[in-house]
Amino acid sequence: MKLKDRPYLLLTLAVLFWSGNFILGRAFHTAIPPVALAFWRWLGAALIVTCPALPFLRRDYRLLLDHWKVILALSIMGIAAFNTLVYTGLQYTGAINAFLIQSLMPVIIVLMSFVMFGERVTRLQGLGILVSLSGAILIITRGDVEVLRSLSFNHGDLLVIAAVVCYAGYSVLLGRRPRVHPLAFIATTFWLGTLILVPLYLWETLAVAALEIKPSNLLVIGYVMVFPSIVSYLCFNRGVELVGANRAGLFIHLMPVFGSLMAVFFLGEVFCWFHGLGIMLIGAGIYLATIR
Repeated sequence: MKLKDRPYLLLTLAVLFWSGNFILGRAFHTAIPPVALAFWRWLGAALIVTCPALPFLRRDYRLLLDHWKVILALSIMGIAAFNTLVYTGLQYTGAINAFLIQSLMPVIIVLMSFVMFGERVTRLQGLGILVSLSGAILIITRGDVEVLRSLSFNHGDLLVIAAVVCYAGYSVLLGRRPRVHPLAFIATTFWLGTLILVPLYLWETLAVAALEIKPSNLLVIGYVMVFPSIVSYLCFNRGVELVGANRAGLFIHLMPVFGSLMAVFFLGEVFCWFHGLGIMLIGAGIYLATIR
């Protein structure tokens, strides 16, 4: 079976690279202005995919034009809004808050699928979502109830909540996108998202802070251009196409798993009991929710 026909592997890869994006967004929140990071991420990704996408853009442009409303909505929610709101929110809130809010995305996707298109979940899917959510929360809080009790929320958390709602809407609406080639689709949405960000980027550069050109910043932008943008979006879009938004959204709970493992391997953190138990709960939840 080809990689493009393995939805769960594609979704796992998508979330793996998004985990790196989330961590870098927080780690460099003082070095790279949030809108600048989003703008150069999507401009670079659009430039990279345009050349290989050209034959398919020529072939599919009529279909893209006929579905311009859906394409524009997807570009706003999934490209322009989501990452800009996340990067901006991470300027003011901590990683724990952001990961906790992000872990609610599968639940929001299920609710939006029902409200927008009347899609229901089975009992097993519902149970799987709850089990997986409990595993994600266990890892994020490091098994300490006091972490939840001591949480405080600010406007940065509201921005992350808005981002999660936007991407949940993107995930649900993906099922209504035109049946065009994947490269044609992401090239179109990447360019539209970039154009939408131009006024915000100019305002931030002139009135708030300009991007400082230095090697570390360029490396971060280079990473987010390729892996969380091109690779992850191709993988996630195909995964949603194959198994639907409700099942695909559940893989978001793998973010704290990958984040923890990255901390163990690259930062020397100790692998603890809550990591193991959380990973088992998330794995069990995903298994229950993806049983056909």
